[in-house]
Amino acid sequence: MKGGGGAAAVVDSSSKDGHAAARAPAPPRSFVLLKLVVRPVLLFAVLATCFLAAALVLFVLGGGGGAVSYYRLPTLAVPDVLLAAPCAEKVKEAEVERWWARPAARSAWHNMSDEELLWAASFEPRRPGARRTPAPGKVAFLFLTRGPLPLAPLWERFFNGSGGKELFSVYMHTTPGFRLDFPPSSPFHRRQVPSKATRWGEVSVVDAELRLLANALLDLANERFVLLSESCIPLHPLPDVHAYLTRSHHSFVQAFDDPSRLGRGRYRVGLAPVVSLRQWRKGAQWFEMDRRRAVFVVADVRYYPRFREACLPPCYVDEHYLPTVLTIVAPGEIANRSVTWVDWSRGGSHPASFGVGDVGEEFLERLAGKKGEKESCIYNGQPTNLCSLFARKFAPSALQPLLQLSTKILQY
Repeated sequence: MKGGGGAAAVVDSSSKDGHAAARAPAPPRSFVLLKLVVRPVLLFAVLATCFLAAALVLFVLGGGGGAVSYYRLPTLAVPDVLLAAPCAEKVKEAEVERWWARPAARSAWHNMSDEELLWAASFEPRRPGARRTPAPGKVAFLFLTRGPLPLAPLWERFFNGSGGKELFSVYMHTTPGFRLDFPPSSPFHRRQVPSKATRWGEVSVVDAELRLLANALLDLANERFVLLSESCIPLHPLPDVHAYLTRSHHSFVQAFDDPSRLGRGRYRVGLAPVVSLRQWRKGAQWFEMDRRRAVFVVADVRYYPRFREACLPPCYVDEHYLPTVLTIVAPGEIANRSVTWVDWSRGGSHPASFGVGDVGEEFLERLAGKKGEKESCIYNGQPTNLCSLFARKFAPSALQPLLQLSTKILQY
């Protein structure tokens, strides 16, 4: 072929479609040298950036961020746990156990939403040896308060006289925005949980109870859970209370069938068919339960949504939800009584309250079962006179006489 001075076309047999492709002229030698130098530098920079990013992630997840890192969960695309069941199968077991393996946080505060909190608390280790809870475990004291804790000095004496912090843990739910200021030496220091507003007689009270339970369940060392108010006092030393609860075969949830308008009269047809009138029960709000029952309660998506929708005043969720549901699902696991004493003898919507003029030696000795007519109840299938571990309602003015008499009568 006759041709001019252009480059010859060469057929590239490796081309996908077999068309002729013109070869580009060879690049200058200086450009080749530049590529040989720049490529390794860029590769090194990319690898270094990836390494630093991975180290930062490990630092954050490994607890380098302080106590709050115990609660730092991944972003969860989960539905409202009050409406739909948490799906454990969609979560990698290793990832969940990473949360369980962490020690209890020094602060009860965290950045989880209610949905994330109840979702995380509803998981329980299933593999043998996954839970390394030291027997017999701790009792979690759950304080549902409006704000101040006026009887805190008495409770601090109760906790500090136990001989060790391995017996208990403390959680407080207060009015949102209220901050309790306790020194580091106090068992109440930094034990507030994120809270929401509650109103007497409304479902928000039970929401707060579930919030307390869920926070306490995040610590695997907690085995028993007792709900208290700011007006409660302990009637016995902590070691005795701890032994009584951790050795019990039952959860202390009061449940009885009240045929009056204040019992069956509060039943709502909107609860059917999940809950029937025959299953309807009433009981005290102030419960105590073991870990198995507590996990069931925070994960309940069958009964609680019905109660939220149908049980409106004068149907009170806090007096009917736990007694009814636990009677249905675990009748043999509840004692059908409370361990918190209260005086309803004066009538009305609220129990009797006790102030400075009511607290004396004889009164406390009677409450502690040391004098007068003693209570009688069943404990682990056997009759006993030790039935009440706590008592309410005590006014702030009762603090001083309680402090003066607690060592002598209550033995703490």
